[in-house]
Amino acid sequence: MNDRFLRACRGEVSDTVPVWFMRQAGRYQPEYRALRQRYGILDLVEDPELCCQVTALPVEQLGVDAAILFSDIMVPLGPLGIDYQIKAGIGPVLARPLRRMADLEALRALNPAHDLSYVTEAIGKICQRLDVPLIGFAGGPFTLASYLIEGGPSRQYQETKRILWSEPALWQRLMEILSDMVITYAGMQVAAGAHCVQLFDSWAGSLSLSDFQRRVLPYLEKIFTALAALRVPRIYFAVGAGHLLEAVATLPVEVISVDWREPLSQVRRRVGGKVLQGNLDPVILTASSSVIEGEARAVLEQGRGGAHIFNLGHGVLPTTEVQALRHLVEVVHQEGTW
Repeated sequence: MNDRFLRACRGEVSDTVPVWFMRQAGRYQPEYRALRQRYGILDLVEDPELCCQVTALPVEQLGVDAAILFSDIMVPLGPLGIDYQIKAGIGPVLARPLRRMADLEALRALNPAHDLSYVTEAIGKICQRLDVPLIGFAGGPFTLASYLIEGGPSRQYQETKRILWSEPALWQRLMEILSDMVITYAGMQVAAGAHCVQLFDSWAGSLSLSDFQRRVLPYLEKIFTALAALRVPRIYFAVGAGHLLEAVATLPVEVISVDWREPLSQVRRRVGGKVLQGNLDPVILTASSSVIEGEARAVLEQGRGGAHIFNLGHGVLPTTEVQALRHLVEVVHQEGTW
């Protein structure tokens, strides 16, 4: 197996900096767009053969050093009794938001062997097909909570923050349910063959440092402490969370993934000995090849001085060309010295 990614997660020197991309399977690929004309996103997720195909395609096209399971952070919430859809151009949308204790009491516990056997089967197929590590993932509890409370994507997180501040018992219970679910779901993925777990906490950056420390960080600590028993690398990623870095650095994780807003050299000074993942602005991939090369070299230079996994500061944009990603992988592999 190509183990560059796993070696970097452990802080070990390898022949070059490993690279993979968040949303490396998606709408920028003609093959994926063709599949989406025939299937909904959840149809692809829930069919192990199609899920394997979509997960493997970018690895085989681009030469990246890791695969990430093609899925969605909402997938394990359906079996809890949450009615949601993923709408094109919008994201997850709930039939009814959860804003009362009675809503939470009606939720079921996750039974992965019964509820999500298709995920286990897909992971098995992917691991048989590919010669790179597979990253399993889950949503961070705050991000999941915001979808459940708001009923879909939000800009202000008004109801979420109201409950966080004004109904502490309700907030605590929701975060406990989500934390337990994440632990169970991540454990299922690793048991099925995933080599690493990343937590996507996309909206945690909307919180103040104080709110993050008091009302979110304890649940993240619970999750990552529990995941230590899996003996695989753990990655935490939050968007727009530069003001939270010192708090994030206290988490029991091997890797901190960061967006493009702060140079990796500055991030490294703030988080100590953690492995860093990131952090090219995904929009740069729509620029010329010379710009891509220059910006990639800058990120590699900023990442020196410690273990680094090259990635984007967020997901691949639909307007990105396949060739741009392939070229970026070549640049990183050629010039990614430690």
